[in-house]
Amino acid sequence: MSRIRRITMMLITAGMLVSLTGCASVTMSMPEESVAETITEVDIDTADNEEEHTYSEDAEDEKVELEYWTEDSVAAASIRDYVERVTDEDSDAFIPVEDRLAVFDMDGTLIGELYPSYFEYMMFIHRALHDDTYTAPQFMTDFAKELEADVYSGKQPDNPERRHAKFAGLAYVGMTPDELMDYTREYMKTPADGFTNLTKGDAFYRPMVSLVKYLEANDFTVYIVSGSDRTVARALVKDKLGIPENRVIGMTYDYIASGQNMTDGLDYVYTKDDKVVLGGNLVIKTVKMNKVTKIAEEIGKVPVLSFGNTAGDQSMAQYTVNNDRYETKAFMLMCDDLEREHGNMDKADAMKKMCEECGFEPVSMRDDFATIYGDDVKVTDYEELEVEK
Repeated sequence: MSRIRRITMMLITAGMLVSLTGCASVTMSMPEESVAETITEVDIDTADNEEEHTYSEDAEDEKVELEYWTEDSVAAASIRDYVERVTDEDSDAFIPVEDRLAVFDMDGTLIGELYPSYFEYMMFIHRALHDDTYTAPQFMTDFAKELEADVYSGKQPDNPERRHAKFAGLAYVGMTPDELMDYTREYMKTPADGFTNLTKGDAFYRPMVSLVKYLEANDFTVYIVSGSDRTVARALVKDKLGIPENRVIGMTYDYIASGQNMTDGLDYVYTKDDKVVLGGNLVIKTVKMNKVTKIAEEIGKVPVLSFGNTAGDQSMAQYTVNNDRYETKAFMLMCDDLEREHGNMDKADAMKKMCEECGFEPVSMRDDFATIYGDDVKVTDYEELEVEK
């Protein structure tokens, strides 16, 4: 605070006291030496805090920049330009803080999905087949074996998305949300198959993590809208991205009271001995149109930025660009890096075509990312992988 401003505030305060006491003559008759003494005290106080004040201003002036993107990245330049315009109060494109909403898919957009399959698929396989603390029912074991065999051979079983959604909820029945998050965090420590020097929990794309921080520094509110289980996704992103639990939208199963059994929630009263536990019945799988539905229900506003990587994110992206209130953008990652990631050019070309047809902006992992997981992480051949022992 400047010296003049400090004096002004002191005089204003004195005036307020005069007004309250009705003693205007007190101010008018203040001795000159008292005024001088007060000013001297202000000077000393200002001098004592000058260094701290300067440091505070420097800290406020620091800007969060996009990191780990290539210098000539077209996508990064588009993001920077957009953010600068919509945060400038003098710009026609200005967006108020309360409407700066960005939605991100998780698997394949923020975190890898190729070790050798989705994090949630691999954790389910571990739970059903290799967890010594759990005995899965036979029907679940049969599907888990089929899923495991096909994952490690590079193929997927028939309709894995719907079948996994059904069985995954049953695999964790009776766990509290905290217990499922703790279970997830333990599995995050296991190696990311197909890579060296990488665990599943650390397999976040560094440029995308930087992007989240950059948007938040510019007063965007970031939501995760994932096809993975909401509680699992919360555990994955909370520590790595700092995104709070209430901004994670995902596949949802019912939760019940531990003593509720089959009683309807309208007829059951939660007791002092109850805990909230996973019931296991699938409520919604948040992919495709279901992402739009949950955004409308849980956020209540249309986003202005969308980030995804598959056809499962197309509806969310289209919903975003349909927002006619503000200027919007939707970005889609292309898995076109064949050296630092297990890329797939057929899928990348299909995504590029979608972007051209829908007006989305492509993000090339090969050309836009200066690094993906870090330079010490190397890709290994999937043929060297073995099914978990």
